[in-house]
Amino acid sequence: MTAVKPSTSVFTNHTSHSGQLHSREIEKNSPSLTTTSVDMSSSPDQETRQAEARAAVVASLNSVQSSYNVDLQARSEVHGTSKSAIDLQERELQRQTRALASDSMQWEKLFNSTTKQMRDFGDVQNWAEMIERDLLVVEETLRLVEGREESGNASGTPGL
Repeated sequence: MTAVKPSTSVFTNHTSHSGQLHSREIEKNSPSLTTTSVDMSSSPDQETRQAEARAAVVASLNSVQSSYNVDLQARSEVHGTSKSAIDLQERELQRQTRALASDSMQWEKLFNSTTKQMRDFGDVQNWAEMIERDLLVVEETLRLVEGREESGNASGTPGL
């Protein structure tokens, strides 16, 4: 069995600034099976690999960004289309609400007119009943004046 021994690793960060090469070393105590040494010299082959790696990372990030952009643009279009549809439906609803209010007013007028006519009809019926009672009183008075016997019918029509 191999024992893991803590070792000191050195991480070097190379930054190119104004054509100068700067390095920052960070020492960190960590368990490690092997220690990797960092070569401070830069060769054209290593620079090419670094440039290719950077290009690959940038391409990968651009790919991720574009996939998010496509998704967000699609959602934005859906929201825009939905808003347009909702605005159209809102205008249609307002138009129909005004039409319904107009119809409601017409129905209310018809109801009020019909109610008045029914009251008038009730008044006519009441008036007719009052005239009928008055005529019965007049008929009874005439019968008593002429001395006729009661016919047994309140309206004075001959009964069977």
